[in-house]
Amino acid sequence: MKFAKVIAKLTLAAMLFSPLAAVSADLKIGVVIVPRLLQESPQARAAMGALQDEFAPRQRELVAMDNEFNEKQASFERDMEVMGAEERRNAERDLQNEGRAFQRRQQEFAEDLDRRRNEVLGGMQQELGAEIEKFAKSAGYDLIVSDAVYFSEGLDITDEVLAGLEKSFQSGQ
Repeated sequence: MKFAKVIAKLTLAAMLFSPLAAVSADLKIGVVIVPRLLQESPQARAAMGALQDEFAPRQRELVAMDNEFNEKQASFERDMEVMGAEERRNAERDLQNEGRAFQRRQQEFAEDLDRRRNEVLGGMQQELGAEIEKFAKSAGYDLIVSDAVYFSEGLDITDEVLAGLEKSFQSGQ
């Protein structure tokens, strides 16, 4: 009697899940590696190039400040022996103040750069999402996954999406 119940339950389970298996066999699924698109797409390269150009003057200014500070510090260390006590204290205080000012400028630069990079990446992710969706619809995909623990190489459509991004970028210029 128990054996018959087990068989009945197994038969019922097989009947319930067989439509899902039939549906999943007809699905067209692809996997996109978004970090790779963010690195290799011409749109991302252009955006990062523009970002670099935007911050290049401030970076050059920081490099010049650093060089100037290092020269002053070397000069102080070289002349320290011949300075009077008060002159030495004043020079040390000036160096410390300049060092702190430089560190503040560096930190502000890094924060501004990170904020702008995040803004640019956020916009890029939206643009990439739209491009992936456009590609999926045109190629007849039912499901595109962008964050998978494991997938077979046959499901990776990153190269095709990247080609579409390159084509879109060239036609937009």
